[in-house]
Amino acid sequence: MSRNATSSVSPPSVETVGLLSFPAVSVVACTVLMLLSGCQKQQQAEEKKLPIMVRTETATMSDYAPRTSLTGVIAARTLNNLSFRVGGRVAERLVDVGQHIDQGTVLARIDPQEQESDLRSAQADLDAAQAQLTQAAATFERQKTLLAQGFTTRRDYDTADQALKVAQGSVDAARSALANAQQNLSFTELKAGAAGVITARQVEAGQVVQAAQTVFTVAEDGDRDAVFNVQETLVAKTPASPAVTITLLSDPQVKATGKVREISPAVDPASGSIRVKVAIPDTPAGMPLGAAVIGSVSAKPAKAILLPWQALTSSAGKPAVWIVDPSTKAVTMAPVEVLAFDSGTVAIAKGLDEGQSVVTSGGQLLSPGQTIEISGAAQ
Repeated sequence: MSRNATSSVSPPSVETVGLLSFPAVSVVACTVLMLLSGCQKQQQAEEKKLPIMVRTETATMSDYAPRTSLTGVIAARTLNNLSFRVGGRVAERLVDVGQHIDQGTVLARIDPQEQESDLRSAQADLDAAQAQLTQAAATFERQKTLLAQGFTTRRDYDTADQALKVAQGSVDAARSALANAQQNLSFTELKAGAAGVITARQVEAGQVVQAAQTVFTVAEDGDRDAVFNVQETLVAKTPASPAVTITLLSDPQVKATGKVREISPAVDPASGSIRVKVAIPDTPAGMPLGAAVIGSVSAKPAKAILLPWQALTSSAGKPAVWIVDPSTKAVTMAPVEVLAFDSGTVAIAKGLDEGQSVVTSGGQLLSPGQTIEISGAAQ
């Protein structure tokens, strides 16, 4: 009896205990999570109420003249294409590209055989004409004497006079032909008309050239030009006849001041830019042909508010800044129109009024209505 009674009372199984304890554990876990969540929301609310330290600056209207710098090259103001005035075979070439030449320097020669032959022929024609002139002059003098003595007729005298005049004309024509032949012989030498630098060569010794065919290109000595390819909008915004500061790219110590000499009337279809030539009076010796230079010029001044670039933010994809309400120290976002970006600063054309307080540092932490505390204001 006692054994059966003892065996009928059995302890609860492990599975029963696990099923009974799960709801209680869940309730406890949910309670803890709710408490934690409430604490976090309370902490976030407290943090949201705390002001954020920022720096501000008072908006001040000023005259802003953006300075534009472009890279260009030094070019000769005058380029001469030199050519022979007579045709023939090039006998020798005496200079090369890059060589500096003086005025009157012989650059090349062509074979003068043809011109020398023409010269000899012209000389022979002159000698013959002079002989005829001598004979005609003697005949005329004889007829003149006979006419005075009454031993000849007036017709013979007139004939002798006419022959003398024809002979004189033949001599004049022969002399002119001789002069042309001598000049053509001198044209077999190509000489420099002015001092400069050879920039291009189109022929070699042994090549046959025609009259007026370009043989050399010479950049004459003297004042140089700085040539720039400028965007069309920049040309429109630049004041008339601006002073351009030219700086040598390889040595910024070498500087000069120039003025716009020529603006191309058409846009280059390849680059979409306009070619501008700036005259450089008294070009420094340190600015040789082909040297890279930087040209700087100030645009037309305009009213703008200058702010550090850190003040700029974005609102719906457009530029904006944070404005501080002086009474509540709350910030609001104001869309602005940017006139230009400069080194370290941004020029605001519209959207701000003079005297407004603008956040210049710490704006990335702000939201509309956020209160701030100014840690420092620009003077």
